Amino acid sequence: MFPMTACDLSVKVRQKHIIGPINLTINEGGITVLMGPNGAGKTTLLKALHGIIRLANGQVTFATPAKTAQEQQSFVFQSPIMLRRSVLENLAYPLMINGQDKQSAMERARTWATKIGLSAHMDRPAPFLSGGEKQKIALARALITSPKLLFLDEPSASLDGAATVEIEALLSEAQSTGTTIIMSTHNIGQARRMASSVLFMKDGQIDAHSAANAFFDTPPTQDAQKFIAGDIVI
Repeated sequence: MFPMTACDLSVKVRQKHIIGPINLTINEGGITVLMGPNGAGKTTLLKALHGIIRLANGQVTFATPAKTAQEQQSFVFQSPIMLRRSVLENLAYPLMINGQDKQSAMERARTWATKIGLSAHMDRPAPFLSGGEKQKIALARALITSPKLLFLDEPSASLDGAATVEIEALLSEAQSTGTTIIMSTHNIGQARRMASSVLFMKDGQIDAHSAANAFFDTPPTQDAQKFIAGDIVI
């Protein structure tokens, strides 16, 4: 499905310009991290690339037909959305809507529940679990179909250190087994640990796009330098 290409992409909400025009190419492999100040447009760009927000202009194309590319993607929101079902049923749901029989879907769901440390909570209603547990369920539910492309919006926001370590371990494993990841984060430490490339956004535009080592060692723009230094970017 790669490369993924955004050409002259822009988004407006109630006639207000939010992001764009953006021209961008993402190749297969690695973890691309979106960074930038609040309101830079990171979440909007993720949604636009995934195709869940209307574009005012431009297009996103893949090397495979659009329907095939869409079937090979997953998206995890910053606030995890839980079905009013058990942990197992939440995990099995994407497999079953893709046509897998219930028995094999539930078996795979049990494997993933154990993998994310929730084997003791398989039958508990997912909405009543902790924030960190919900985030792990949301991530596992996105990964259970083995997507080629995974979008994540602040996957560790508001989580404690232990939960963040678990989330990052799941992401590293997914990336190592062939899932290309595009994620936003405000956590510079997390970006340094996880990123293979960095997209830095400001005012709805891409201010910089480079390999992670180059970005952090020699920030390519003045605003990127200020952001990494912890200064306010206006």
